[in-house]
Amino acid sequence: MPVRRIPKNHLSVTGNFASRKNGTMGSFESLLEKEYMLLLDFDDDVESFEEQPVNVPVHGVRRGYTPDILVRFRPSSVTGEVRRPFLTEVKHSDDLRRNAEKYAPKFAAAQQYASDRDWEFGLTTEKEIRTTRLNNIKFLREYRNIFPAEGECNQILNLVESFGGSASLQDLVDCLSTNKEDQLAWLPVTWHMVLTRRLFTDLNASITGNMILQLPRSIL
Repeated sequence: MPVRRIPKNHLSVTGNFASRKNGTMGSFESLLEKEYMLLLDFDDDVESFEEQPVNVPVHGVRRGYTPDILVRFRPSSVTGEVRRPFLTEVKHSDDLRRNAEKYAPKFAAAQQYASDRDWEFGLTTEKEIRTTRLNNIKFLREYRNIFPAEGECNQILNLVESFGGSASLQDLVDCLSTNKEDQLAWLPVTWHMVLTRRLFTDLNASITGNMILQLPRSIL
């Protein structure tokens, strides 16, 4: 449960974020923070995340310091090891440069607070957040409210399976129809299946006709 309520702010974007991973409605204090939550919500390595998670005592700061997010991780599918929880502050890099002196005691206290609990503490900026992966997830989320017929989804899954479990997007639509309009009609179904994890692709690469779509491992 957040230790601090996020107030409405006329100088930055605040609001609520519906996390399917957490199964709750969380709050964000900036657009950058919302975008980071979106990345976390679509990261298979993340178990859960919590906004405004703890209050860190800071000498000389009456109200202490509340970092933005605490991320908890799932065991590695390869090694079984679990990464330590990650306590982070989400800030623009230019803000960090301008206010480095002001933030220094807070970040030092957070570093010690995290170390005492066997957590990590670090800063997350637009350089880590505003990536090709974020652009792809934003694109896919536009298809979250469509509801394709189960028969259409099964047709795509069976077709990918016939390719050996992976196929390019272009090969799929070429097999689904030779009519260009029909091919375009299949695309929203495909995007929805990627969003809902019925198909997988490398979200770190740009979405093109050559992108490879794969079946979940449980089907292979």
